[in-house]
Amino acid sequence: MNILISTLPVFLFLLFLFLLDSFKLVNKLWLLIAVLWGVFSAGLAYLLNTYLIEITDLDFDQYARYLAPIPEEIIKSLFVFWLILGKKAGFMIDAAIYGFAVGAGFALIENSLYLYNETEAGLLVAIIRGFGTAFMHGGCTALIAMILINAKHRNAYFLLNIFIAFAAAYFVHSAFNHFYIQPLLQTLGIVLFLPLVFVFIFNRNEKQLHNWLEMEFSSEMELLQAMKKGQLSQTRTGEYLAQLKSRFRGETILDMYCYIQLYLELSIRAKRNLMLKENGLPPVFEQDMSEKMNELQNIKKQIGKVGEMALAPLIRLNYRDLWKLNSLNYTEK
Repeated sequence: MNILISTLPVFLFLLFLFLLDSFKLVNKLWLLIAVLWGVFSAGLAYLLNTYLIEITDLDFDQYARYLAPIPEEIIKSLFVFWLILGKKAGFMIDAAIYGFAVGAGFALIENSLYLYNETEAGLLVAIIRGFGTAFMHGGCTALIAMILINAKHRNAYFLLNIFIAFAAAYFVHSAFNHFYIQPLLQTLGIVLFLPLVFVFIFNRNEKQLHNWLEMEFSSEMELLQAMKKGQLSQTRTGEYLAQLKSRFRGETILDMYCYIQLYLELSIRAKRNLMLKENGLPPVFEQDMSEKMNELQNIKKQIGKVGEMALAPLIRLNYRDLWKLNSLNYTEK
């Protein structure tokens, strides 16, 4: 019963976060893998912590307060790095949920091992572990995920933000292990504070997502229609491409034209699917999606890096744009 109390709350909160995702950005398979990675990382951290305690000759309390947060947060966050760098998470909402899922899996093993070894631990300890320690692990990994995904959106210096993310997670983790506040009050504070923070962040992020979809969907539709009607020369995009004719060969200009049109088609499809999922409708996947994605990559290679830089004012391929195109691939599967 104590083990159940120490693990169930964090998974119920994970379900709560999943239900908050009105855009259905979270892929259920990645979510399951995130939990499993948390389970695996807890086992790995247990072995590593046992070894480090022996070689550092520190007592358990000192090690838990100052050194344990370092390997634990690094190991947990590896899955988050894989998601973000692989463009399988595109917004703060889904990145945070994946991060919290990793922490939930980690807490499942850590709390179970703790209560198994501490046979005299009572109900109060189980409550503190379940609502305090478990939520702390989920919150720290979610914090790292949110900082990193935000850095990608802002095109900020990623290495610097990695340091900031880990420093923030370390501070929270270490402060929690110090128990500056009476453990029961500290746990109560986390239970009351963390849901409010997540709800605020999710609501703010969803408003931004709404604005992004509405603004870009409309402008991309107008540009694509102009291209199909042969009226591109009357747009600013057409004027800009005309200026590039003196700098690139005719074949490259044609590739650029095809690249822009193909990108717009795929981008509009990705936004359409996000809107369908938000309204509880199944996304639509045309048979040629994978083919068009491969074609886009091939044209990109033909244009080259210089051509990409030249098109940067027209197509802002930031992290969010790359994610929405990449989502056409992994969501279809």
